[in-house]
Amino acid sequence: MTDQTRPGRLAGRTALITGASRGLGRAIARLFAAEGAHLFLTATNLAKLEETRGLCADAGVELHCHGADVADPEAVAALFDAAVSWRDGLDIVVNNAGIYIGKPFVDYELDELDRVMKVNVYAVFQLTQLAVKHMLGRGGGKIVNMASTAGKWESLNQSVYNTSKHAVVGLTRCAALETANQGININAICPGFVSTGMFDGLHEAAEALNVPVEELQQQVISRVPMGRLVTGEEVAHLAVYLASSESDGMTGQSIPISGGMRMG
Repeated sequence: MTDQTRPGRLAGRTALITGASRGLGRAIARLFAAEGAHLFLTATNLAKLEETRGLCADAGVELHCHGADVADPEAVAALFDAAVSWRDGLDIVVNNAGIYIGKPFVDYELDELDRVMKVNVYAVFQLTQLAVKHMLGRGGGKIVNMASTAGKWESLNQSVYNTSKHAVVGLTRCAALETANQGININAICPGFVSTGMFDGLHEAAEALNVPVEELQQQVISRVPMGRLVTGEEVAHLAVYLASSESDGMTGQSIPISGGMRMG
């Protein structure tokens, strides 16, 4: 994944990645490890998290797995403390954990809104706040929040998910504004349709919309001007850039990566 004739772009840095057991979190973990970062990986599924660790093992970096449900504020506080203690500090935090519930607006239940907000917003807020406090004492750091094109534009039949991702974009901008002159860079990635883990919620959405899942899959791909889905590794490369010194002059940005589906 990397040019072995040069040091990794994240060499020697310590990163916390949430939602690292699959999909984008796993892709980011693999590329971060290849770029030399030591990784504190967390997710609810510890067995799947150990699989991610195994995929990163050849990179020769330190790896630690920590099972936690980020919907629980006490678990979030505990995992952050554990991550800081692991290698005496954090340089990078990637808020990647998230859940999706898709259905028409009138069919959402309040408990579904609560569930999505706890994972997609409250946990991101809490970890960003903890990370900022920690990084202020270290002279800086990098925070990468996983938003979505759904956090910048409207979408059919996913109002709860869109609400949560708009919140992540707003949080990223405001936190970045308050820390811009203190060595902390806070940015968000806004993927469109991604092949890695893309169809995890597709069956649920197809059932809610009463259409065959294959038909919905084709509808999704037909909306992408490039005619294909973005790959998890492509998103991971953007995460590496935002976590590295190459992005030192950038903060408060929410960057779409969508195969041209959303421009601007």
